[in-house]
Amino acid sequence: MKIASKISPCLWFDDQAEAAARFYTGIFPASKIVQTTHYHGRKMTEVSGRPEGSVLTVAFELAGVPFTALNGGPIFKFNEAISLQVHCESQQELDQYWTALNDGGDPSAQQCGWLKDRYGLSWQIVPALLPTLLTDPARAQRVMEALLPMKKLDIDKLQQAADAS
Repeated sequence: MKIASKISPCLWFDDQAEAAARFYTGIFPASKIVQTTHYHGRKMTEVSGRPEGSVLTVAFELAGVPFTALNGGPIFKFNEAISLQVHCESQQELDQYWTALNDGGDPSAQQCGWLKDRYGLSWQIVPALLPTLLTDPARAQRVMEALLPMKKLDIDKLQQAADAS
């Protein structure tokens, strides 16, 4: 398999790598599962504690971006120190990704356009125009005041806050 990018994220799961890769590739267009590897041999299964033939890694692409999902066991969990950003051109697109990624996720983790999916991975579902709205200090303050109480971001309300005088 040719590596598609010099740098790509590897997501550590207990034993849900294959299910997560299927979930994510079902949400984003231009996405696919590229390759699946398995635990084989006594040494690999002894060290990992995983059964012979179980899924080790799943290489997949989301909107053309390469990822690896690893079944590494329950040692590490996702936290908010890292998140994946989805830049949306419209409210309809933002709503679509918010709903899909939020399915089975943690409602208490929704804040300022952030959510946690069913696997505990944090996502930021944001308008593509947000950086532009935050460039001017006076506008940025109004935009942030509108944004901070939101769970799912509302593009019209953010734009109205930016345009207010």
